[in-house]
Amino acid sequence: MIKHIVMWKLKDEAEGADRAANARKMKELLEACAHIVPGILKLEVGLATPGLEATYDIVLYSEFADKAALDAYQVHPQHEALKPFFAAVREGRQCMDYEA
Repeated sequence: MIKHIVMWKLKDEAEGADRAANARKMKELLEACAHIVPGILKLEVGLATPGLEATYDIVLYSEFADKAALDAYQVHPQHEALKPFFAAVREGRQCMDYEA
């Protein structure tokens, strides 16, 4: 199994919306990808809780059956379509994949 974790720090304003609105939109877009390819075992999206210390605004935690499933997800047209918006609203991004 491959675990794929991505965290984004968002700009205060971008694409005509504030940080909170863009985070909610990203969450919605990511959750719509939960079943786009076989081999996605789990996909969770979390938003930073107001009032708790957080260095990032949104996190994606996902599990894939194997590297082939993760690779298929990465190049799926629905996932590819998210990238321009995410690039426009993010200030920073961290990613880690590991076998479990």
